[in-house]
Amino acid sequence: MKLHDLLKSLYLLGPFPGGNPEISSVENNHRKVREGSLFICIKGYTADGHDFAPEAVERGAVAIVSERKLEVGVPVVIVPDTTRAKAILADAFYGHPSKQFHLTGITGTNGKTTTSHLIERIFADAGSKTGLIGTMYTKIGDVKLETKNTTPESLVLQKTFRKMADSGVKHAVMEVSSHALDLGRVHGTDFNVAVFTNLTQDHLDYHKTMDRYKYAKSLLFSQLGNTYSGTAPKFAILNADDAATVDFIRATAAHVLTYGIDKKADLRAVDIVLSPQGTAFTLETAGRTFPVKMKQVGKFNVYNALAAIGAAAVSGISLEDAIRSLERIKGVAGRFELVNAGQDFTIIVDYAHTPDSLENVLATIREFAEKDIYVIAGCGGNRDSAKRPLMAKIACDYATNPILTSDNPRNEDPIEILRDMEKGVQGRDYKVIPDRKEAIEFAVNEAKTGDVILIAGKGHETYQEIKGIKYDFDDRVIARNAVLNKA
Repeated sequence: MKLHDLLKSLYLLGPFPGGNPEISSVENNHRKVREGSLFICIKGYTADGHDFAPEAVERGAVAIVSERKLEVGVPVVIVPDTTRAKAILADAFYGHPSKQFHLTGITGTNGKTTTSHLIERIFADAGSKTGLIGTMYTKIGDVKLETKNTTPESLVLQKTFRKMADSGVKHAVMEVSSHALDLGRVHGTDFNVAVFTNLTQDHLDYHKTMDRYKYAKSLLFSQLGNTYSGTAPKFAILNADDAATVDFIRATAAHVLTYGIDKKADLRAVDIVLSPQGTAFTLETAGRTFPVKMKQVGKFNVYNALAAIGAAAVSGISLEDAIRSLERIKGVAGRFELVNAGQDFTIIVDYAHTPDSLENVLATIREFAEKDIYVIAGCGGNRDSAKRPLMAKIACDYATNPILTSDNPRNEDPIEILRDMEKGVQGRDYKVIPDRKEAIEFAVNEAKTGDVILIAGKGHETYQEIKGIKYDFDDRVIARNAVLNKA
C-alpha cells in the first residue's frame, strides 16, 4: 500500500508529505521495523517513541507518524495524537478485518474469560470456524497463540483480526478490558454484539474511581454505533441484576437484551439447584421455559451461561442449540477447576482475584461444603491496593481456615502486601504464610475427609512474577504434588 493511500484514512487537514513510498508494515516498536515500514511514534509510560525515530529509519522505516516535527530524512506525518492515529492506520492497513466476520466483545469485572469460552464453543458447535482473544490466549480455529494483554494494543489486534479473516473465521469472541477501552485499543473494531457481565471493584489503581471505571466499560456499548441496520443489527447483552446496566442502556443505541436471576429480564434463570457436580436451572424467556443442566458450578456461572445464551440467540443460534452446547462444556482452565489426585477432600483452583469474584466462589463452596473450608488468598503487587483488606475480610467471613499468602508480588514487597490485607481482618482468626507453595502444602496437609480447599487468585497462570522475573508456578501442579507427597 502506498503511503498517501494509507494516509487517506486519517483525513489530514494539511497536504500529504513529500514522497509516496510503498508501505510494507506498520510498527510502533522500533525494534520490529524492517525495510518499508511506517513507524508510529508513541509516548509510553517509560519511553518516548519519538526518540527512536532515527533508529527506526536506520532499520528501514520509509515514513514516520509523529506528534512533532522531526528531521529524519523520510516523510514525516504530524498528527495531534499518534495513539489514535495508530488505531486508524492499523485498521486501514489490514483492510478493516473485523468487518469480515461476526464479532462479539465481552466486558465486565468478572466472568469475561468463562463467558467468552462458552460463546466460542456455541459457535463452534454450530459449525463455524471461530476465533478467541482473551486473558488466557488467542485462538484461531484450533491453533492457540500466546497473548500479552487481555485485549491487545490496536496494531496487534488488527493484525490478529487479519489472520482470523484470512483463515476463514466466521465468528470471533474477545474479552475487552477497561484499560483497552480507555486507551482506545479497540478503536476501528466493528463489534456486532457487546456483552456486559458485572461491575465490581477492580483496577482503581488505574481508573481511580468507580465512576471512571464504569465509564470506561460503557464505551464498548456506546461505540456500537448510532444507526439501525436490517442486515447487520447491533446488540447489547446486559446483566439486569447489575446497577451499571441502567447507565449502559442509556449509553447505547443498539438493541438491548437483558439477562438475570433476581430481576425481570428477557432471559431469566429460576429454580437454580447447585451441587459439587454442576448446576441446574430453568431458563424463562418470552413465555417459554427450557431446562438447563451444566457441569459448571455456582450461581456466578449461571450468569455466565445466560450471557452466552443471549449472545448466541441474537447471532442466529437457537436457544435449544445454545443450551445443548453449554451442557457439554466441562469447564474453563483455572475457573473453579477441580484438582483430583486421589484425595478424599476437594481442591478447587480459581482465578478469583477481586473481592466480588472471591465472595462468589466462596459462597458457592459454602452451598455444598460438608466440613471445613480452607481458602488460600493473596493480592497482586502494583495493582489496586484498596481491594487488599476487602479480599482478606471476605476470606475470613466465608472460610473456616483462611490463609493469607503471596500472589504475584511483581515489584512490591510481598510482606507489605500482606500487611495491607491484614488491615481488613484485625482481631480475626487467620494464618499468614508468605510463601505460596508452603501455604498450599500446609492446607493440603491439614485437610481432612470432606473438607474443601480453594486456591484463589492465579487460576490458569503457570508463573509467579517477582521483581520482574516470571518463575514457573502452577497452583494446580503444586496442589497435586502436595497431595501425592502427603504423609
